[in-house]
Amino acid sequence: MGCFGFLKAMMFVFNGIIFLAGAAILGVGIWVKVDSGSVLNFLGKIEKMPAELSQVLNVGYLLIAIGALLLIIGFLGCCGAVKESKCMLLLFFIIVLVVFIAEVAGAIVILVFRPLADELFTKVGKAAVENIRKDYGKNDDVTGLWNTTMTTLKCCGFYNSSDFVGSPYYVDHSQQYPPQCCPGLYSTCNQTMVDSVTTITGCFPKIKQLIDDNTVVIVAVALGIAALEMCAMAVSMILYCRIKSRGD
Repeated sequence: MGCFGFLKAMMFVFNGIIFLAGAAILGVGIWVKVDSGSVLNFLGKIEKMPAELSQVLNVGYLLIAIGALLLIIGFLGCCGAVKESKCMLLLFFIIVLVVFIAEVAGAIVILVFRPLADELFTKVGKAAVENIRKDYGKNDDVTGLWNTTMTTLKCCGFYNSSDFVGSPYYVDHSQQYPPQCCPGLYSTCNQTMVDSVTTITGCFPKIKQLIDDNTVVIVAVALGIAALEMCAMAVSMILYCRIKSRGD
């Protein structure tokens, strides 16, 4: 296999993976929009939730768009390499270039408008705490969602255990907190027990800590994706030029 054949094979394998990933993401996006019981739809019904969160709640459409885009990119890359189609390879290059530019622009926007994101999280936190104090222990959907979240992340409330003060659960259980706030206790969990546990924090600080702890990994992945995109553009142009010269 010569250099040209090797590049064709790599182009086919790489874009085949992209095609399968796009199909998976598209499937998830469709499921999110179709499943009326999904968490996203549930969050959209929470009272006093910031209006800005509506953009986040449209993540299903975002996943569908990303999945469809990856399907198109993967298809063009695979078929362009196999069929040695200059038109498909050129279109592949243009689409990947546009995506790359959009990613760079998005990164710049995130850095510039990060304070606005912090303000949004503050509004979300206020709405989440109000939701807990109004419905936790009374609304089965709200209670189940928070129980699952706290059990999975090993956290307590949005910020801390005080979020449950005044909630239906807190009142009905003689000022007790959910057992997730005190690991190893399954029936009662009072303030004294909560104070004795130093490892349990709120779910929002826990998620924020996870992101902060993995910042290097996130940046590395982003740089890796950017590098792959540049390599893909370079290979597509090499194949395009080789095919053009061979045709000449």
